[in-house]
This record gives sequence, structure tokens and C-alpha cells, in this order.
Amino acid sequence: MNLNESRNRASTASSFLALSCVGLFASAAPAIAQSADQAASDDGQGRKLGGVVVTDTAIDEQGYKVDKPDSPKYTAPLVDTPRSITVIPASVIKDTASVSLTEALRTVPGITLGAGEGGNPLGDRPFIRGFDSQASTYLDGVRDIGAQSREIFAIEQIEVVKGSDSTTGGRGGAGGSLNLVSKAPKVDRFIAASASVGNADYKRATIDINQPLSDLAGIRLNAMWHDQDVAGRDAIWSKRWGIAPSLKIGMDGPTSLTLGYYHLHTNELPDSGIPYLYTNGNAPAGVTETGPARDFTTIGGRDVSVPRGAYYGLKSRDFRKTNVDNFTIRAEHDFGGVTLRNTSRYGRSTQGYVWTQPDDQQGNVYGTNAASPATAGGYVWRRVNSRYSETKGLLNQTDLFGEFSVGGIKNSFAASIEFSEEKVGNGSYVSDPNRSTYQTPTNPAATSASGVPIATGSNFNPRCTTAMLDRYNCTTVDSPNANDPWVSYYGGDVSSVLSPIQRSLRKTWTLSKTTTKAASLFDTIIISDQLLINLGGRFDRYETSVSPGIATDDMTSSRSTITRKDDLWTYQAGIVFKPTENSSIYASTSTSATPPGSFLANGSEANGLTTSSSTPITPQELTDALKVEKTKSYEIGAKANLFGDSLALTLAAFHTETKNARATGDAGTVVFVGERRIKGIEFGFNGNITPEWNVFGGYTYMDSKIVDAGYTATSNADKTVTLYAPAASAGRQFPNTPKHSLTAFTNYKITPAFTVGGGAIYMSKVYGGYSDTRIIQNNAVVITKSLARMVPSYWRFDANASYSFNDAVSLQVNVNNVFNKRYYDKAYAAHYANQAAGRTAIATLNIKY
Repeated sequence: MNLNESRNRASTASSFLALSCVGLFASAAPAIAQSADQAASDDGQGRKLGGVVVTDTAIDEQGYKVDKPDSPKYTAPLVDTPRSITVIPASVIKDTASVSLTEALRTVPGITLGAGEGGNPLGDRPFIRGFDSQASTYLDGVRDIGAQSREIFAIEQIEVVKGSDSTTGGRGGAGGSLNLVSKAPKVDRFIAASASVGNADYKRATIDINQPLSDLAGIRLNAMWHDQDVAGRDAIWSKRWGIAPSLKIGMDGPTSLTLGYYHLHTNELPDSGIPYLYTNGNAPAGVTETGPARDFTTIGGRDVSVPRGAYYGLKSRDFRKTNVDNFTIRAEHDFGGVTLRNTSRYGRSTQGYVWTQPDDQQGNVYGTNAASPATAGGYVWRRVNSRYSETKGLLNQTDLFGEFSVGGIKNSFAASIEFSEEKVGNGSYVSDPNRSTYQTPTNPAATSASGVPIATGSNFNPRCTTAMLDRYNCTTVDSPNANDPWVSYYGGDVSSVLSPIQRSLRKTWTLSKTTTKAASLFDTIIISDQLLINLGGRFDRYETSVSPGIATDDMTSSRSTITRKDDLWTYQAGIVFKPTENSSIYASTSTSATPPGSFLANGSEANGLTTSSSTPITPQELTDALKVEKTKSYEIGAKANLFGDSLALTLAAFHTETKNARATGDAGTVVFVGERRIKGIEFGFNGNITPEWNVFGGYTYMDSKIVDAGYTATSNADKTVTLYAPAASAGRQFPNTPKHSLTAFTNYKITPAFTVGGGAIYMSKVYGGYSDTRIIQNNAVVITKSLARMVPSYWRFDANASYSFNDAVSLQVNVNNVFNKRYYDKAYAAHYANQAAGRTAIATLNIKY
């Protein structure tokens, strides 16, 4: 059975600057702000450019500057909030032609996109200040954990919070969190439609209809259809469609009820990436780092040049499909100064994939031995990763927010109570879901129901023998063919019995569940016009369980369940000094708590619940011994709104540390002694410099270090002696954490109708992971070779232009990666790196009424 839909397609600078910059920025900001305010006053029109609709300026919808996040838990405007928050408004999303969450996040420095292997390797996996924030993503302030690739056709803005952030949303958020704000019905009537075409068979259409039904109610409908290949990559394609209707009753009154539904369906042939060149076993002497294979000579002497479009997957086998459905009800009442709001959501998402991973771990790329064709290099093993997951969540959140005064001191507060239940089921794809072994005369019945693994040559060593090449389980590095006629054989690598690939039986799935009860309180205390104190605290009762699948046909077998309960206390505190009304200097601290099982198996988790044991200690006893990982952040900074409040500048120095990360101790047991530390500086800008010129972007410097990664076991040849030594990653830079990242996007209105712009992205070297080779000599562990997997630094430049024919019709052209740079935007710990798209040109016709 071919699970992939057939289709015909045409081929196609340093940290020492931080304090001095803060001082300079703080001293200059008042003078600049006062000068700008005077200029605006002298203008006589009182024109404000940030975040509002104005005329005769460069802004035709929302500006590049947003004054306050959507969530009421942020009890002050951004300029008075003592932490780093970047809001990506709809105008930036539109001008950069971003159509997914990952594309929009590339406009923000300090965020890296991670690759994966199991769980959610192809979905959204953003790293904020060095920490995986996949499970710290929210939709309208409510957690959105499902494994998926998020679209933004129905998104108004994206809020990026940096620094430890469990106080706002709950578990996780060690490096920060994301909140996506949905489009909702508005008072004005409008229709906005767009149609886009581009190279690599790019096609997209969206429509946004907002229709008041009366003075009381209104509806809004957003819909999207998308179909594309990927520039510079062979074979791969992506199709998706989505719809998001919403109804609001009480458009202008103090009481409102909003009903919303969101559906997204995706179908794609996923990219397999490019394998790393070397492994620990075959890296030549002196080589300590390896990147994606490109131009090299194999150990056997063959010169290899990896084509830009090299795709190692198989059209007849690989696929990825996702579905997302969210139902949301929000009721709100303004009592006059205090607002009560309740949000309820039921969400369900599914993800299924069979995905080729170009596995470098066997040494097939460079080779291991020149004496044999099978080991002389130049090959890639087409390893299979598969998964089917289903995530369901029922969440309810009540917020009370507003202002009050005590003894003449004004308070801006927000209180919240939250209840949620999340369930996840994870299975895989197999050749036969009803058996685990091939039936023969001596084995007429299966003894297990875990299913027969998809045969890919994993039983052969070396992997890329003639027989496995003939079965297309291996291919050449420099000339892979996605159309190879691979078929699924039941029973193993030598079987000749055909068998369709099917989803594993539900009883074999791993089932995870969490329930959360939480309460939080936030307050900005205005001591005076110049002094503010920001406080916040949260308590979570977090209960989680995991039930491994049943792998036997014995009808008497029953599921076991491992459970855990944690109480989480987190807080944030900050002090703000305001030299002027439009500037601030601040210092703050915040914490996060990541309990075991917080990812619900929807991603890579170092502190998951223990489901098996090879010792007399039971999985439940091992799980009971686990601990909550705690992270703390410190930040000092300055903010200023300049030029009549139209341009926001931010500068911050930060330090984040985890001192009890899960690790392996020197006795081979789980201990919580791991230590990670990251410090750096960040500068940001967004808004208008002149009425015609807007800018968005920033720069982040991150100095990260894995201080303590625990220990790794090393045994001698006959396994009679085992010694422990510090792990390979100790003392190294965080994976997925570049030292330098910069983004800069700008638009300039040359005439009232004609606008030109562009952008630049810089990312320094990113490491995926570390490994080494160890032996025991003279009763000591000796490291004979170390290897770091990485992707090199890169610059990417974009360009855009738009022309408005009249108030209703405009044409926008975007060229991303103008110079067709060949670069890699994700690095996994092993096996592969992801190659980014080549030059992509898109023309979009926008019509609004």
C-alpha cells in the first residue's frame, strides 16, 4: 500500500558591551524621546505611527510596533514590562510573505529551529535562548501542545516571551514561550483576499471576511489553500488547507461571547535532509567537527559532490499527514475597570508519518573500509522513522483583570484559574500490525501483536550490500532517486512476501495523560510616575501518567500505568525606573519548572517518565525518584519609544541557568545534578523611523555552556570492567544555540503607492550534538576521538516590493534568499541536517473591500 498520494509535478558584539550600552541607551533615551514628542506636537497633526491606522504614512494596516501583548497577564505596556518580549504583528508577517509559524519566527533573533528524530521531528520545534520551547506554545493564552506545523492564515500576531516563563503559562518555558493570537470578529465590515504564485510550483490563496450581522453580532471567516514544491530541493512537496470561522455576540457592549472553530489539514512528502559526512568511527585524525556531506572524497577514493536537490526519501513510502481541530468559546464581561473572561477549548490533533532518515551513524557516507565496495563510502542508508500520534485537550481558563488603587497606589492586576486535561496516544507504522515475526512452518503463529517493523536492511552489517542496494534500502550519496521502486516486504530483509504498511494496533500504543489545576496572580504596582514594581506568582498541581502498549496476544494481559504528581511553584519579579514617560530601565528575575513527562511524548524530552527497567527496581519506583527541573533567569535592560511613540528600541543583558537537570550519575543511576548556563545581550527595534520608513529586527549574543552533563559509562572489551567519566557534551556550547544571530527587515514607501523593502538574517554556527569514542586503559577512561555535529554560519538576504493600484488592489512581490544561498537551518544531534529552501520568488495579488 502506498500511503503517499500520487501526483504529477513539474521538476523543478561581545557581552562586555551590555552594561555600557544600557547606560548609553538609558541616558540618551529621555532626550531623544522628549525631542521626538516635541516634534510630533509641533507637527500639529498629533500623528502616531505605532500600531494604529493612519493616513499619508507608510502604514496601511497595523504598524510594525505593538504596544501591549494580547494576554491580560501582562499587566503593563511593553515599555513598562521588565523582560524581553517581541511581538510579530500581522504587517511583518504579510511583508515578509511568511505563511507558517517557523517562517515568521525567523524574523526574531535568539530563536533557532530544531530538528528531531522521533516524536515530532518534522513539526514546530523552536529553541528560545537555548531551550526547547515546543511544549510552551499557546493559542490565545491557552496551551497548544499537539505535534503539528502551525499555519498563520488565521493569526493576528505572534508574541515571543524570552527568559524563564512558567509563571505565565505553567510547566516548561525554561527559555521562553510563544503565544499565537487568533483573528476575531471586528466592528468594521471588510473582505481581504490574496492569491499567490511563485517558482517551485508555489500556489496559495487566502480570504478573510469580516461581516457585522447587526450592532450586536458579527462573524469572521478565514480560509486558506496552499500547494508548493521547495525551491532547490528535489521531489518534496507540501499541500494544506484550513478554515477558521468565528462568531461574536456583543460587539461593542460590556458583555461578549465569541465562538470559534479552526481546522487545518496538511499532506506532504517530507524532506529527509542531508546526512553528516563523518562518524566517530571513521572521522580522519584531527577532524573534530563534521557538517552535512557536500564535496568530499570517500575512504575508497571516489570524489563525491552532493547535488543541491539531493533527496534520499522514497515517493513510494514516505509521507506526513496532520489534522488539527480546535473549538473555542470565550465569554467576557467588563464591570467597568475590571474584566472577567473565561476561555474554554477542546482541541484534537493527529500526525502520521513514514519518513526516511539518511542515517550517517553506520559510516556509509564517507566509508569505513576501502577494501569492500559495501564499506568504501558514497552510500546512504534509508532508515525509516514512523509514528502516528493523537493528541486531545480540554482546557478552561478564567481571567480577572483590571485596575484598582490602595492608599493612593495604583495597581494593574490579573488573576487566573486554569483547569486542563490532555491525552496523547502514540503508535507507529508496521508491515503487519497483527504479528511481530514472519510465519513459517516452524513458527506458524505470532507470539506478539507489536507488529512487524518495516524492512529496511537494519539486519545487515554493513548496511549497503548489493542485496540492500537492489532493494533500494540504500542509495548513492550523489545520485539518489526518489522514484526507486521500493516495496514493503513482510517478515524481514530477506523475505519476498509483499505486505502493506499499516498503522499499528491501538492496544500497542503508548498512552499519556496529564491533568493540571493552576492559579496565578500578577500585579504591576505603580509607586510613582517613575517607579513601578512588577510581581507574579503561580501554583500548578500537575498530575501525569503513562501506560506502555501491550505487545502480546495474551487476552489476559492488561496495561500497566506509571503515575506521578508534582506541585509547581514559580514566580517573577521586576523593578522598573522610568526616566521619561516613554522610556524605562529595569531589572527582573523569573523562574520555570519542567516536571517529568511535560512533553506528553510529543517531542524529545530528557526528563520523561520511566516505562521500563532492567533492574529489580520497578518503573514506578524509578519514576517516583525523578525530580522537577528548575530554571531561573535574570535580566537587566532598557526600553524606549521614540519619534512620537512610533519606534520601540530595547536592550537587555540576560543570564539563565538550570542547576538540577536530569543526568546519569557516576554509578549509572539517574541523578539531578546537570547544570546548564547561558548569558548574553539582546538588542531589538520595531516601528517607524520616519512616516515612510519602518523597521523590525534585532541582534542576540548568546554565550552558552553545558557545565555538567553527568557521566557516560565505558566498558572494556569483555564487559568485566565499567567506569564512568563526564559526558561528551560537558563544557560544550548548547545544541541549537548560535553565539550570534541577527535579523533586520525594513520597508520604505517611495511614493504613496510604491514600497520597497528587504531583510537580512545572520546565524552563526549551530551545533546539533556531541559524541566521542572511549576506551579503558590502566583502569582509566581514555577519550580517543571527539566529534561535534554542526551546520555552518550563514547570511540570507530577502527583497520585497509592493504597488497599490488603488485602495482596493495591490501587488506584492517577495524574493526570499535572493542570492540563492545554499545553507542549513536545522542541526540534529546525529544523522542529518536540514537544508533550507533556495531562491523563492512569490507574487501576490491582494484585494480588499
